[in-house]
Amino acid sequence: MQARLSTIRTTTADAYKAMLSLEAALGRGTVPRVTLDLLRLRVSQINGCSFCVDMHSAELKEQGQSDRRVWSLAAWRESTVYTAEERAALNLAEYATRIADTPDAVPDAVWDEAAAHYSEDDLAYLVMTIASINAWNRINVTIRNTSTYEAHRPPSHQG
Repeated sequence: MQARLSTIRTTTADAYKAMLSLEAALGRGTVPRVTLDLLRLRVSQINGCSFCVDMHSAELKEQGQSDRRVWSLAAWRESTVYTAEERAALNLAEYATRIADTPDAVPDAVWDEAAAHYSEDDLAYLVMTIASINAWNRINVTIRNTSTYEAHRPPSHQG
């Protein structure tokens, strides 16, 4: 597969920086980073974004997550390695990502389950994280970003 657009970071520098600022802001919430990265990885799997799958898998490993938790994420509903809170966040993320697949895009039961585990503030961070990773996926899939996360990491984070 051939990359389609190598200049997105420079041509749309202000917009790209705004996306990075959004990511930084999302990191300041109280939802555990592991939960947000599990959500990002699952949404990226659904959307077929290889760059983001690579990146969020690597970040989860850097955070000390087991191979089992990273590898079984595609089958999280059948797995026993995720908490009730993580399951609620993953379910919300899947419905919000696949909004065109059902007449009631995000059913009340899905929202209510997430609300049973997260505060209103945390729900806001979850919703914004879901929106953000879907945007990143759409950018990378559209331009066929064929690079790996390793190629974009600062030298202090490679290893």
